[in-house]
Amino acid sequence: MTRLPVSLQSLIIQCIALLLTGLLTPLLQTAFSFQPTLWHLAFVQGGLAAAFSLAWRQPAWWPPLHVSFSPAILLTQQLNVPAWVFLAAFLLLVLFYWSSFRTRVPLYLSGRKAWQAVTALLPETQPFSFIDLGSGLGDVPFHLESHFPNGRFYGTEIAPAPWLISRVRAWLKHSRVIFMRRDYAALDLAGFDVVFAFLSPAAMPGLWQQAQAQMRSGSLFISLSFAVDVRQPDQVVTLAEGARHTLYVWRL
Repeated sequence: MTRLPVSLQSLIIQCIALLLTGLLTPLLQTAFSFQPTLWHLAFVQGGLAAAFSLAWRQPAWWPPLHVSFSPAILLTQQLNVPAWVFLAAFLLLVLFYWSSFRTRVPLYLSGRKAWQAVTALLPETQPFSFIDLGSGLGDVPFHLESHFPNGRFYGTEIAPAPWLISRVRAWLKHSRVIFMRRDYAALDLAGFDVVFAFLSPAAMPGLWQQAQAQMRSGSLFISLSFAVDVRQPDQVVTLAEGARHTLYVWRL
């Protein structure tokens, strides 16, 4: 059950919470002579969903989403929000989170401390090739390009909107970075000296197997925030408090 994608878990949680709320409503009316409003029921359903989310040990941002889901629907109904707003929001989410349901990799954006830490790990004068797997808006290779004129920089991103934004930014900056709209799992990592990833815990086992099978001896594999269980990193760089701000480095 715990191996289900988080999105499917959440759908199950919402349905169970909605069913329990429906069952509890007549009990409240009978036992306490209390007539709950739609707002009461929305928050009860959200509270139950959040409790189930915590029990299922979902990531920390899911319980607040569960709490607010039903009240948000009720609020939009009362405000008479036009239908096209929902369609536009849905299309925007699709463009940014194109394959998150399949890959279980949401859009994460790394910070300047991470860019600077990666900079310190790269050779200053020796030519090398670098790829950012799941490059998002392109911040990492853009930052590194300005520090390493002898480097060749690539990014790969499967979601259409971040990929397009990074391409436009590269054009505006007259950048040498090459952004590909491809799934990193379909790439051959043997062509890169340094592979950087900021993905998710669910993606790391498969990526680690790919890196071990494809990357050349002596190449560098860097992961921001997410380690692997099968091998201790050769170097750990702490950027700030918490695992979210840690670089894990392996020399293959």
